[in-house]
Amino acid sequence: MNNDVVAVELRNVLPMDNGHAVFLGNAEKTFVIFVDEPVGTAITMSMRGIVKDRPLTHDLMSHLLRAFGAKVERMIINSLDNGVFYARLIISAQNEVQQRKVVELDARPSDSIALAVAQNAPILVANEVWQSVDDVSETLDQVQKRGRRKEDE
Repeated sequence: MNNDVVAVELRNVLPMDNGHAVFLGNAEKTFVIFVDEPVGTAITMSMRGIVKDRPLTHDLMSHLLRAFGAKVERMIINSLDNGVFYARLIISAQNEVQQRKVVELDARPSDSIALAVAQNAPILVANEVWQSVDDVSETLDQVQKRGRRKEDE
């Protein structure tokens, strides 16, 4: 992997009043992206391996990709502009009609994360974005500690 991107993992997804907070990070830093409620729920369900009675939109997209011999190779949060994150979804396809083809699509980070988590694909962040986001590792740790204390009560 080159210095242009940083590999991160999904650290947690927490419900908020107006959606969900998606925490992404690594040993160095954690940052947060706020997403709408349906996508936050889809990410949470995929993260926890919850089997749904009926496929949600992101499940349908994953099934369609697989049906055509395609998969999510990786997703990259490639830009941050005035508090809005942008992403690229990298999809590869290979089937009996098509030699291997790689397609890069503009996509919302929330949708890209949902698909990447569902297909166990890497989540990457452009180094420029990584350097510009605030580290919220301590905030996440505090929230998780409070959650564990409530569970113990």
